[in-house]
Amino acid sequence: MDAIDRRIDAMLQNRSSQLRSNKVPENDYASEAAQTADRKIRDHSLSTDPKTNNPVADELTYKPGEEARNVSERLNEYAADAYGTDTEGAGLKDARELDLGQSWRIAQKSSREFLTAEEDYLLAVISLLAEQHRWEPRFFNDTTLGTTNGWTDGTPATALNAINTLRVQKKLPYGGQAEAAWVANMSQQLVGTVSRGYVQASALQLSASVPLLRGAGEVAREPLIQAERDVIYRARTFERFRRQLLVSIAGDYFQLVQIQSQIANQMRSLDSLRTFQRATQARVDAGRIRAFEVNIAANDVLNAEAALANLREQYILQLDRFKVRLGLEVSERVVIRPLALEIPMPDSTLDDATRSALEFRLDLQNTRDRVDDARRAVANAQNDTLPSLNVGGSAIVITDPRTEIGGVNFSPQDATITGNATLSLPLDNQIERLNVRSATIALQQRQRGLEQARDNVVVGVRSALRNIDLAAFRLKLAEQQVQINKRRLEEQLLKIDEVDAKQVVDSQNALLDAENRRDQAKTDLRNAILNYLLESDQLRVAPDGTFQPLPGMDMTAIQSAPGAGDPPPMGNSGQADTAVKDGQ
Repeated sequence: MDAIDRRIDAMLQNRSSQLRSNKVPENDYASEAAQTADRKIRDHSLSTDPKTNNPVADELTYKPGEEARNVSERLNEYAADAYGTDTEGAGLKDARELDLGQSWRIAQKSSREFLTAEEDYLLAVISLLAEQHRWEPRFFNDTTLGTTNGWTDGTPATALNAINTLRVQKKLPYGGQAEAAWVANMSQQLVGTVSRGYVQASALQLSASVPLLRGAGEVAREPLIQAERDVIYRARTFERFRRQLLVSIAGDYFQLVQIQSQIANQMRSLDSLRTFQRATQARVDAGRIRAFEVNIAANDVLNAEAALANLREQYILQLDRFKVRLGLEVSERVVIRPLALEIPMPDSTLDDATRSALEFRLDLQNTRDRVDDARRAVANAQNDTLPSLNVGGSAIVITDPRTEIGGVNFSPQDATITGNATLSLPLDNQIERLNVRSATIALQQRQRGLEQARDNVVVGVRSALRNIDLAAFRLKLAEQQVQINKRRLEEQLLKIDEVDAKQVVDSQNALLDAENRRDQAKTDLRNAILNYLLESDQLRVAPDGTFQPLPGMDMTAIQSAPGAGDPPPMGNSGQADTAVKDGQ
């Protein structure tokens, strides 16, 4: 198996270098060896009676919770466990800190979808190695033991026969097969005539059979040709998947950071609403405004607290799904550290983007090359309609027939050479003709599929480029809305005696919505740039799975955002976590 593993690794290195890929799939051969030694693989009886655990209702119990329990405290405990902090917000030593670069690296090591893509590439290579070996000389050794019982004029005769054949076979490049064999025939007379009790003879046999019509030419090597091309397809698919995974993981990460920012925005809004509630209560106590005004403020405080609880639960659920996708344990405490990934907007036109996508897209190259596979399938189907004309020959050299023990003393003068030619006319080739028609239709489908794939690539990359401008425009508008709503709220607070509680609350909510839209716009812009690079296949992934900047891409390095690093706030004090927002 070590030799097999070395051949697999060499093939992976060769095909990946041809693709100019900087990543070669890795495989845990030791783990596979341990699995093949697992008793469950050999014990087939385990599959005949799998056990089912499905207790009836009487065997289950349900423990009702206390009505007076503190659900707010329980929610804080859930959040603390998810954020990797204690209930006071202090970080725990066993919490894993994750930023964007670390998330990419972990995804390329333990992500289940990445490991599956890697194994699909390995399986294609293994299939190619198996097919290549079929075209190499293959050695076989056949040993046959038998007995013979007979009677001659009532006299019994029993003999023991042993025939050993050592042969080597080789497929010929353009069809047919050649074989060389050494046949040793040994016979021992057990009962009967004593003389000539042991007889041994050997023979060298050379034979070959070559097709001239059906099955001749490149069609004979079709399984090998297709296996070679399938490895290239799988290498492209694997590299394309790495780029898709990078963009997808970044999208999930940005979503988590955005929820962090929303929690921080909500905390600031809640803090302001509580402050406004206390101020309103003081004005009511002083008799300056009517009593119901404080209830409006109190109601909005409760709504803000409920919204904050919902955001925390959304963050916990999203974080758990993120851990599952990275291949981490769900119970593991993880702290998401926001990082700034500032890729400059591309200076590209729709025509430039289209040309890049049509030239570089690896999946489109696979679709284009599979059209050639379909053309080759038509030619192979047409070849099957031809008559079969096979020529063959053999040569046999035996040991001296006059000696009882021939050994390896071959006698060339006793050689036998034969030749033959077989012509088989297909009087009924209806099935073969139908196969030609089927292959022709499949070719037309492939061609239309290529046209559709090409059009989809063009539509996708053009849309991706437009989305960058759209996201940038939305970000600009959102930032203006934040400033407008800040000034609106400040003016109302300066003239608090002239406005009612509902107007102030509406301004608070408008500011919160504007801040959330701004953070969403930032996330959309980052995702749009990455998606454009993916759609045009100009995205490159480093060997460790991280983003690889292109020449001329003057970008801010992936680094910690200033002041970032605190998990989303949990306490009820409503202190603003500006670091999380700024990190977004």
